[in-house]
Amino acid sequence: MALIALGLNHLTAPVALREKVAFPPEATSPALADLTAEPGVREAAILSTCNRTELYCTVDPGAEDVPAAWLHRHHDLTHARVDEFLYRHHDADAVRHLFRVATGLESMVLGEPQILGQVKDAYALARDAHTLRAPLERLFQNTFAVAKRVRSDTRIGASTVSVAFTAVRLAERMFADLREACVLLIGAGETIELAARHLSDAQVRRLIVANRTLANAQALATRFGGYAIALDDLDKHLAEADIVIASTASREPVLRRTQVAAAIAARRRKPMFLVDIAVPRDIEASVAELEDVYLYTIDDLRQVIDDNLRSRREAALEAEAMIELSVEHFMGWWRALDVHNPVIDLRRNAEHQRDETLAKAQALLARGKSPEEALAFLAHTLTNKLLHAPSANLRAAALRGDGELLQAAGRLFDLKAGIGD
Repeated sequence: MALIALGLNHLTAPVALREKVAFPPEATSPALADLTAEPGVREAAILSTCNRTELYCTVDPGAEDVPAAWLHRHHDLTHARVDEFLYRHHDADAVRHLFRVATGLESMVLGEPQILGQVKDAYALARDAHTLRAPLERLFQNTFAVAKRVRSDTRIGASTVSVAFTAVRLAERMFADLREACVLLIGAGETIELAARHLSDAQVRRLIVANRTLANAQALATRFGGYAIALDDLDKHLAEADIVIASTASREPVLRRTQVAAAIAARRRKPMFLVDIAVPRDIEASVAELEDVYLYTIDDLRQVIDDNLRSRREAALEAEAMIELSVEHFMGWWRALDVHNPVIDLRRNAEHQRDETLAKAQALLARGKSPEEALAFLAHTLTNKLLHAPSANLRAAALRGDGELLQAAGRLFDLKAGIGD
């Protein structure tokens, strides 16, 4: 049996191809059923996000290429179109890859935490689709444990590295409780949308969205419980803002020194915190010269982000060492699967006896027997079935004087007293 991980991500494939091979949640369960119906495919899980699509499978010897062929066929793509973008990992490399993905070491933003939740979602979908058995089940459980340990024992996720989140974090330093602050967002692009999301999570008191196209401002404001204004109405609302975050595509500043000076006067010198994360700049540079105004530019934020990234890279080295140790432990368990293990037979036999006895107890209930009678039958019969073979073999060992087997049985079953007849 082989463990396979294959897929493509933001480092290997353009977004146009990633879109074609993505699996929306509602399509994942049928896809898993289809994949595990392929000859030689024993188990499967599919991880699909905006940045990656990956298949994790256990396959019989000789079936290592089946998952890749299925992926081509499922999305109606030619091999030539996809193969150059696919990466493939086997056994220990596949385990290492999943550990790295779940801990954020393979993410676009190093150490980002969202990917672990997405891996858990992929596991849940595979579990609900009944396409997991012991090997992949154990791999995912180990993955969650490794990711948790990396998060708790290193600082890989301790420092923010997105522009939008860093801007909001700086605002929090100026205003300890954003629930008391009014924030004005200028623009309606992706960065402003991310900032709005972080501010909404922080339960900001009031959110104003200003944009040249009012409809875009209204769409964004509606999503996060804000108030939309046109860019031409900026002067009417600027004095309300404790925090201003600007990111537009304008070639000229959209916020001038005279406007901010008037707003500060109207605020009776109450401080304003401004973050300009646009290039070219949205806020006139001379605004920084005004008293009671604190202006940060993208360069200021970049310094914070670079420092935080450096911290994450150092933590990533620690994470890599922890992952290597965990890969060794998992592969030790994995290799043991290829050796005949009597524990597997013991458990399989016990589960068979349990199911058979439970069915008979349920039949008793169906025939009108009391729950007490059915439970007594279940307990008595199951005990006898499970102990019959060991008891018979131990009695035979005692008769032939096989003390070594009797002592081994005592250790195996953790018997405190000596073995009786």
